[in-house]
Amino acid sequence: IGISGSDLIARDGGAHIGHVPTHRFAKALRAEHKGVRPPYSRGMWCSDRIVEVRGRQAEASRNDALVLAAARAVLTADPAAPMADIARRAGVGIGTLYRRYPSKEALVLQLSLDGMRQLEDVARTALVRVDDDAWDAFATFMHDGLAAGAGSLGAALAGTFTPTEELIAAARSLYRTVQELIERVKTAGVLRADITQEDVNLLFEQLRGVRLGDDERTADLQRRYLALMLQALRAPGAAPLPGSPPGWAEIQGRWQS
Repeated sequence: IGISGSDLIARDGGAHIGHVPTHRFAKALRAEHKGVRPPYSRGMWCSDRIVEVRGRQAEASRNDALVLAAARAVLTADPAAPMADIARRAGVGIGTLYRRYPSKEALVLQLSLDGMRQLEDVARTALVRVDDDAWDAFATFMHDGLAAGAGSLGAALAGTFTPTEELIAAARSLYRTVQELIERVKTAGVLRADITQEDVNLLFEQLRGVRLGDDERTADLQRRYLALMLQALRAPGAAPLPGSPPGWAEIQGRWQS
């Protein structure tokens, strides 16, 4: 929108392209500065402000995504890292970070909730593909789950905060979805029978423990060892596994602060 060109002016619930001469626009600016809004400028100002609000919302959404990605990376490496480290990695000001998340616990709660929802989306996508190719669906779930951050929070943050009811509900929903995927892949005969969802959870955490070089090198190595794990997970398996798998109560118990 230019001051000497055509401007979008809304009228009677509709919109059309109108022309505001330069001298009238300048007069409108002076009137706006004095707190008076000329009738012919109403739609133009409304349009400008809608664009401004949407721009701010988009910027806030981008900042939030940057903050969550930075928090996952920073806290996975060092759960005790201060908020300033997260802001620095995200490339946002510390004030911006605290306006969105007033405390580290609030940030960790949102990070956990966001991670669970992303992983459930990955699992649901895999469920759609199970009937076509059960093993490929499971292997893709493992690869996409790793890329989405699976295993990055459990060992690092368990017990450092009190889960909310919303987070507990998300965890239960995630558990049911992944459990359905595992059972259907087992029924198809491609995943070894002695593997449980809790095994899968801890395998993701083991992969997160692989850290060498920069982020790109670390990701390469994690994918390498995931490929090795997948070969071991495929049915029938070379030999029975020793001991018993971890139970849900054991996994859940780590979250008691």
